[in-house]
Amino acid sequence: MKYFIQIAYKGTAYHGWQIQQNARSVQQEISEGISKILRQEILVQGSGRTDTGVHCLQQFAHFKHEVKLDKHLFLRRINSLLPADISIDDLLLVQPEAHARFSALSRKYLYKITQKKDPFLTDYAFFHYRSLDLKNMQKAADLLLTWEDYTAFSKTNSNNEHNLCKVTHAYFEQQKHMLLFHIEANRFLRGMVRLITGALLQVGQQNIAVKDLENLLKSKKITGKRYAVPAHGLYLESVQYPEEIFIKD
Repeated sequence: MKYFIQIAYKGTAYHGWQIQQNARSVQQEISEGISKILRQEILVQGSGRTDTGVHCLQQFAHFKHEVKLDKHLFLRRINSLLPADISIDDLLLVQPEAHARFSALSRKYLYKITQKKDPFLTDYAFFHYRSLDLKNMQKAADLLLTWEDYTAFSKTNSNNEHNLCKVTHAYFEQQKHMLLFHIEANRFLRGMVRLITGALLQVGQQNIAVKDLENLLKSKKITGKRYAVPAHGLYLESVQYPEEIFIKD
């Protein structure tokens, strides 16, 4: 049988999702916890990788187990084993061919910017005190919906098969002193959201124009870390799947 687990975590203490040598990762913590409960070696496969310090409101991963699991018992046991900054929120039985990464239809990210210094948001939002032209930033964000090749906002040596992404939503939401950037696409390149957010902030500060952003996309020249904003403001917000992969109890 194959299962999806729905995960949330605070990324501050971890070197991202993926297992690494000599570094804590979310994938390792969860895999070791489930292995203890099921008394067999389990390596969960996630819907995607998050970088060091990035948070997650909803991530999915899959694993196989030959025996049908009691959802409530499993959730109670695994959450008692996991660190306080990781939780498993659901256990879902799925079709044998379902894959946490390759079956995903889209992923949505959220970037949090606080325009007021707040000690309670130190690890959870990027403090940006400069005034911003939000109207121009949204105009630049709208440009992303017309684009597919995001080579300019990819990391060097990523070994991607291609850099094509279909962005379906990209918009800003103002909540008092908080500015939230939402972006959804069928796939994302490593570092892409942080680079895009940083470039949009440069538009908002009038350091670059919307046309400059368009020319950058057209150039397909990798920007490196030039526009990258800090990881602690970034959240994997949700992952969408086709309903037919889930088996109803």
